[in-house]
Amino acid sequence: MKIWHQSFTVLGDLGPYSDALKAHFARVARPDTQIDMHGMAPGTYSSNYPGSDIRHAALFHLHGMQFMQAGVLAQEQGYDAYAVSTLPDPALREIRALIDIPVIGYGESAMFTACLLGRKFGVLAFIEDFNELLAQNAESYGLASRFAGAAPVGFTFNDVLKGFSDPAELIEKFKTAARKLIAKGADVIIPGEAPLNVLLARNGVTEVDGVTIMDSLGTWVKHAEMMVDLRRLCGTKPSRVGYYHRLPELERAKEVFAFYGLDKRLPGV
Repeated sequence: MKIWHQSFTVLGDLGPYSDALKAHFARVARPDTQIDMHGMAPGTYSSNYPGSDIRHAALFHLHGMQFMQAGVLAQEQGYDAYAVSTLPDPALREIRALIDIPVIGYGESAMFTACLLGRKFGVLAFIEDFNELLAQNAESYGLASRFAGAAPVGFTFNDVLKGFSDPAELIEKFKTAARKLIAKGADVIIPGEAPLNVLLARNGVTEVDGVTIMDSLGTWVKHAEMMVDLRRLCGTKPSRVGYYHRLPELERAKEVFAFYGLDKRLPGV
């Protein structure tokens, strides 16, 4: 089984995180699962931190075009599933309306799994501006009544990258932030974004005061494997009825990418 992992980061800019991510995939994936890591095209952002762009709705949606391109490449290159590895699930609905292989969203996967683990889930994120988007996503997934809210985690993306060598202080800050969401009714916590998820999982942080801390990245891998298995074993495929499910001719989609010059900005590895 081959899964295309698509990050919102330029992986070559992130040093220790890329190595930790690869190790986490090796730990949670089945022996017969190959996960190939892909990032955004070099030069996508003005720094190594995507948040400076994606905290703005317009730029978030513009960058989502790379996710759509990458999905087409994944299908054309014979991948069994395409997995969007970022909490806000950029262009998730549009990608599913563009390609026919299973498409897994990190945020959607985490939220639905959280509902199997507790009554209400909360999210701790680096980017406070995402709180509104995450609430909208929970509503669009039909989970608004199960969403206890999103809150800032209390440290930055770059703090996490540095924390892989000495995580103790960040873990304590995370627990402090988690307790604030627990006080609001959350009995499952989703760590916002993959770098934080990997740091916590790597250090065995699975609960705070009895409340589950999800390994959302591990969940995302298992959902991808499951969707491929369901297709192979049971013939289960997405609905193709309605506006958001009808697939266009792929060649026409590629012509549109080319018209906007997007064929020259392919995602990096």
